[in-house]
Amino acid sequence: MKKDLVFVITVTLAVIILAIIDTGFENPQLTQNTIYEKAEILKTDNSALQEISVVVVGNQKVKIKLLSGKFKGQEFDAENILNGQKNIDKIFKTGDKVLAVVTLDNNGNVIGVRAAEFYRTGIELFLAILFVAALIGFAGVTGLKAVLSFMFTALSFWKILLPLYLKGISPIPAGIILSFVTSTVVILLVAGVNKKGFSALSGASLGIAFTALLSLVSAQWFKIPGTVQDYSEALIYSGFNLNLSQIFIASIFISASGALMDVSTDIAAAIDEIHRRMPQLPGKELVISGFKIARPVIGSMTTTLLFAYSSGFLFAFMAFMAKGMPLTMIINSNYIAAEIFHTLTGSLGLVLTAPLTAIAAGIIYSRGKLKIENGQLKIKN
Repeated sequence: MKKDLVFVITVTLAVIILAIIDTGFENPQLTQNTIYEKAEILKTDNSALQEISVVVVGNQKVKIKLLSGKFKGQEFDAENILNGQKNIDKIFKTGDKVLAVVTLDNNGNVIGVRAAEFYRTGIELFLAILFVAALIGFAGVTGLKAVLSFMFTALSFWKILLPLYLKGISPIPAGIILSFVTSTVVILLVAGVNKKGFSALSGASLGIAFTALLSLVSAQWFKIPGTVQDYSEALIYSGFNLNLSQIFIASIFISASGALMDVSTDIAAAIDEIHRRMPQLPGKELVISGFKIARPVIGSMTTTLLFAYSSGFLFAFMAFMAKGMPLTMIINSNYIAAEIFHTLTGSLGLVLTAPLTAIAAGIIYSRGKLKIENGQLKIKN
C-alpha cells in the first residue's frame, strides 16, 4: 500500500511538471498578435459563395459577437474563406457558436477577425468531465488512478514525443522508450506496485518489444511511405526534416501498446484472483489457467483491433468499391496496405502478449520456482 501511494505521488508530480513545461514550439509573436475567442454568428452573407460541382468556394461574410476575452460583447465583421475542401470547409449559420481568430496590431487594437471553426470546447469539456465522473464513480480509487494515467499518457505524447519528433530525434527508439514508460506508469497505477502489476508489465513489455521488432522487419516488405498519413506532407512543406517512414513504423507499435496493456492486465488480474483464492496452486497450474483465460481474451481483442482500425479506412474501401476496383488492387494500394499492416502487426503482438503474461505471472507468483526447460514448464525443487 505504501509503495502504491509513493508511486501515485510520483506520477502526480510528473503530470504537474509535464503540464507546466513548454513544448519548445510555442510562437510568442503569434500569441502576442493573435487571440482566439468564443463568438456567436449574428448574421451571414453567402452572396459571394459559388457552388462548383459538389464543392462550395468563395468568401462567406459574417457578423459575429465575441463572447469571451477583453473584447467580449463587441461585434465585428468577419470572414469565412472556403477553398473547396469538404474535409476542412464549413458554412456557418446564424446562432452558431464559433472560434474567432482575432488579429491585433502592436498596440493591441483589432485589425481583423476570422471565423475559424465551430466552437467545440464546451462539449469536449462536458464529455471529459462525464468520462472522469463515470470512471471514478464506478471504479473508485482505481478509476482516479486511471484518470491520472490517462493524463500522464496524453501529456507525454504532447510535451515529449511530438517535440522530439519535430526536433528530428530518431523515431523508433523514442517511440519504444515512450511506450515502455507509459506502459509502466499505466499498469502500475491501475494494477498496483505488486505481483499483479509486475506480471502485467512483464507481459506488456515483452509484447511491445516483439511488436516493435515485427513492425521494423515487416516494413521492409510492405514498403509503405510515411506520407500515407494525414498531414505528413504538410510537415514537409513546413520545412521540417523528418523521417516520416520511421515515424509511421513507430506509430504502429505505439498504437498497439494500449491493447497489449489491456490484455496483459486482464490476464494478470485473473491469475492474481486465482492465486488469492487458491494460494496453494503451483506456478505451473497458474500458467495453464492463464493460457485458458488468454484464449477467449485474444479472440475478442483481435476482433476489437479490427473494428478499431477498420473505421480508419471505411471511406477508402467505399471509394474503391464504387469505382469497381478489384480486391487485389485495393489491398495493394498504399493506404489500405498501411492499415492492413497496422492491424495484423498489432494483432500478432496481442497474440504473443497473452501467453507471455501468463508465463511471467506463473514465475512471479511461484517466487521464481517455475522454470522453462527443454520447452516445458517445470517447478524447481
